[in-house]
Amino acid sequence: MANRGNGRPTRREAITAAVGAVFLPPAVARGQSGAWPNRPIRIVVAWPPGGGADIPARLAAGPMQQALGQTIVVENRAGASGSVAAGMVAQSPPDGYTVLADTAAISVNHLLIPGLPYDAGTALLPVSLGALSPVMLVVRADHPARNLADLLARMRAAPGRVSFGHSGIGTVTHLAPVLLLSRAGVTANHVAYRGGGPSVAGLLAGDVEFVFSTLPQATPLVREGQLRGLAVSLGERLTSLPDVPTVAEQGFPGFDVTDWLGFFVPAGTPAAVVARLGEAAGTAMRDPEVVRRLGQIGMLPRGTTPAEFAAFFADQRARLGALIREHGIKAE
Repeated sequence: MANRGNGRPTRREAITAAVGAVFLPPAVARGQSGAWPNRPIRIVVAWPPGGGADIPARLAAGPMQQALGQTIVVENRAGASGSVAAGMVAQSPPDGYTVLADTAAISVNHLLIPGLPYDAGTALLPVSLGALSPVMLVVRADHPARNLADLLARMRAAPGRVSFGHSGIGTVTHLAPVLLLSRAGVTANHVAYRGGGPSVAGLLAGDVEFVFSTLPQATPLVREGQLRGLAVSLGERLTSLPDVPTVAEQGFPGFDVTDWLGFFVPAGTPAAVVARLGEAAGTAMRDPEVVRRLGQIGMLPRGTTPAEFAAFFADQRARLGALIREHGIKAE
């Protein structure tokens, strides 16, 4: 929508400006003295605290710190579907001391944000796929829908009157319902929040009727009885939530849309440094305590090599990009 002469930027313009503000002309990378790493490493999480990116990144930081022998500091830099943090890390010196922790949204932001001053496919190097994060369709515990069929029937009975929340345009929490509603032949309004935590808060407040939430946020609330899980997005049921059926088994065979957490560094980072970071991330994701705690919230640890993650990332850009184009999804 055009900025109709009121002097205020549109949301699309604001996103571009926010990302551009951190993507200034390249600074000269400081030379590394001694063996890497010889000072603290910073992991920049592209999403708010407590979500599907933040929790696994913070769990991984401890074992990674032990593996690398250096302090790891985790900070959150949310905004513009992860693009603010991604732009900042892409602009950082390629020395291995600044690492991005981001989700599947990074695969498609270049298609959604006009004027984005970088392309993650070339400005960043994949380090490791940390974990897969299926999303779960949840409603409030007092919602009349007891299963997916009930919810879809409600949307058919009141076209355009049901709303769902998500954590940002182009995120898996947005794309999963878009795909489901398309296949079901129903419509609903969407409300974009700035992260998964706010979207779940909106659901609890009654501002929207359903959300495809990341499991770290939804699982505790389902177990506490505040939310009801209607379906999970993975192709098979989760051992941590065996009573919640899949979308696929409720009339949509082949439905499998999963979020993830991955680590990236700026392009130009030495291959040896990328390899060591990848090894440290892999060690972290095999740590028994990390595996246990991620399993409790339904996340599936991976800890791949840089090459494996690069192949996975390329596939995600192709698959999710096709979904964006097919449904004409654009930033608002």
